Amino acid sequence: MTNQYTPDKHQVAQSFAHAAQQYDDVAILQRQTADELLDRLSLVKIQPNRILDLGAGTGRNLSLLAAKYPKAELIALDIAPAMLKQAQHRFQSDAGLKRWLPTHQQPAYMAGDAEALPLADNSVDMVYANLSLQWCDPTKCFAEIQRVLRPGGLLSFTSLGPDTLNELRQAWAAVDDYPHVNIFYDPHDIGEAMMNSRLAEPVLDVDRLTLTYETAIALMKDLKELGAHNVNEGRRRGLTGKQAFEKVINAYEPFRKDGLLPASYEVIYGHAWCAEETQKQEKDGTVKIPVSQIARRTAS
Repeated sequence: MTNQYTPDKHQVAQSFAHAAQQYDDVAILQRQTADELLDRLSLVKIQPNRILDLGAGTGRNLSLLAAKYPKAELIALDIAPAMLKQAQHRFQSDAGLKRWLPTHQQPAYMAGDAEALPLADNSVDMVYANLSLQWCDPTKCFAEIQRVLRPGGLLSFTSLGPDTLNELRQAWAAVDDYPHVNIFYDPHDIGEAMMNSRLAEPVLDVDRLTLTYETAIALMKDLKELGAHNVNEGRRRGLTGKQAFEKVINAYEPFRKDGLLPASYEVIYGHAWCAEETQKQEKDGTVKIPVSQIARRTAS
């Protein structure tokens, strides 16, 4: 793995817990990638009985998944219990009067880490993860996802790549050598981790999205309200002084275009299947895959 910094999971949980109340007010990117991920699911032939919304956050996508797969049981899992409380309230609100119908299914809400899922082996048919896996070690989280997926089950996710917030990272580099911006895994590392976890037919593609801000401070404020500020274990401890912030603001200014400052995001879209048959690993590390499993899925 090329990422030398790892997220502090305690800080991740705390940051998102503090962000729960105002998260939806600033989650522009998260809504855009979630909708794109849902659109891509329309191309896949699958009717899941149980769906895990991994990193459910405030639950914005629960009602959308319920509408798309009305017969499916939903599980909302997040590392921050405060987010799950918001998710529960939001799902009830989105349901409106339908929540009183006897046929209306309530999601199960679970606090947990994607690197150690509190679920049984082969217990879900689909894992939907929108901008949550970037906070995890891909080797651990993909192994866990493969474990809980039933044979023939689908993983569909978005994550962030290392070019995310590159402008802000360069601006902070004018101050010191500490990582002030979260460092995410390269798509090659993610693909390798998927293969090593024995997820079948992994596919990745990358999109570049840009949000704009009037000031660098406005961007950093949004990141804090999202709970997405710096949580790397190698981050600088203690407060950052006023002079350092002024240096960052000045170093960001050359990126200004048409009166606004860009904030670039490298968004990784991915999906893979859980093999329909157990793949036996030989002593030399190779895995023999039956011909029947090759190219077994086609888009609708």
